[in-house]
Amino acid sequence: MEMPAPNLNVVSMKAELIQRLSRVLNEDAIIHDEAETRAYECDALSAYRCPPLLAVLPSTTEQVSDVLRICNEFGVPVVPRGAGTSLAGGSLPTADCVIVGVARMNEVLETDYDNRFVRVQSGRTNLSVTGAVEERDFFYAPDPSSQLACAIAGNIAMNSGGAHCLKYGVTTNNLLGVTMVMMDGEIVEIGGAHLDASGLDLLGIVCGSEGQLGVVTEATLRILRKPEGARPVLVGFDSNEVAGQCVSDIIKAGVLPVAIEFMDRPCIRATEAFAKPGYPDCEALLIIEVEGAEEEIVEQVALIKGIAQQHNPVELREAKDADQAARIWLGRKSAFGAMGQINDYMCLDGTIPVSQLPYVLRRISEMTEEYGLAVGNVFHAGDGNMHPLILYNANTPGDLEKCEALGADILRLCVEVGGCLTGEHGVGIEKRELMLDQFDPIDLEVQMAVKDVFDPQWLLNPAKVFPLSASAARRMAAE
Repeated sequence: MEMPAPNLNVVSMKAELIQRLSRVLNEDAIIHDEAETRAYECDALSAYRCPPLLAVLPSTTEQVSDVLRICNEFGVPVVPRGAGTSLAGGSLPTADCVIVGVARMNEVLETDYDNRFVRVQSGRTNLSVTGAVEERDFFYAPDPSSQLACAIAGNIAMNSGGAHCLKYGVTTNNLLGVTMVMMDGEIVEIGGAHLDASGLDLLGIVCGSEGQLGVVTEATLRILRKPEGARPVLVGFDSNEVAGQCVSDIIKAGVLPVAIEFMDRPCIRATEAFAKPGYPDCEALLIIEVEGAEEEIVEQVALIKGIAQQHNPVELREAKDADQAARIWLGRKSAFGAMGQINDYMCLDGTIPVSQLPYVLRRISEMTEEYGLAVGNVFHAGDGNMHPLILYNANTPGDLEKCEALGADILRLCVEVGGCLTGEHGVGIEKRELMLDQFDPIDLEVQMAVKDVFDPQWLLNPAKVFPLSASAARRMAAE
């Protein structure tokens, strides 16, 4: 994956830049030793690496403002970083950039149960937001698989979802407001502790903007009352296509589970070896969870079972207690780690109409034969957010390039059937050259014009989202 050549003028100013930053940050918040900066050379898309010029770890919005003001003055690119769990290279550094990490900004600033919101610093992890309010029987709905580690900052940047997004939506549906620092150091407040702000929906532009417009330092999040109860059902099938058709039929029937998760045989085998959840021996399985009062749960489970039975399931298992429910979810929650035990992999996140699931699953199977690479499928089937895991060997010459080519073809397939390139991982570096497969040049020009307004010098998160030639030309024109 090509990255821009470093600006040697910027690199030569490293000592002066460190001196200026030391006036606004403590010494331990500035990481400039070459060995130590390697901790920031990649994110979860670890196939690509590039140590930054240096990294800083501010603790307050004001410190972030000071850092960005200094970097803007020096003309130094800035790469915002949450927890570094991006699967699309969203926080991959360039050699002349300053990483602005928000890991130390992890405090809960305000909690309002009457109005159902919590305000946190953006470095707080996703799961710990729920941890801060669960004693009062509230929770924060978005639940990415990396929720134990991923930061709210990254969730906002990529508009992350999770297993329960079918019912509760993704980050944008649960985000009320942000505090954001512009590249020139200006601090702005967008949205607030209410559902809809007046005027233009700037919050909708910021959420999912992948660090292209500013650095989010605080977030006001909607919290919800925990449901009275929840119950998962596990259904095994003898083919991926039949499992996909079952998902489509459940959605068409008007049933709204809180989650519908899909796993195919490679993932089932991997999770059995890794976590031993006790899954059936089958080609594909669905985990379908419903929630509410007991009467509501019983009614929804009966409808789901009835639809599933029409597809001759290999096994149909309803959780009878909390332990059984935890075991049903154990394998799904362990899937990414389990697949990592087998080989290197690249995880995609194209999104498709649910009605296209059987066709797309069949085409992915055909593509894997053509490329000679194995693919494991584990994804949020309810909203069509695909997560093909393409296995490859990083030590085999040509394997990574073959993996990239197969991934590009799968993502083009998603677009061809009426879907899009990304559901929750973002474009990052992974999909930037595919943007013209979804958007025409005029569409991209409008998107880049928005960035022009927020970041006129094109210093924020360089080499991401837009085709590299387009972003390089934009940055040169701004210099």
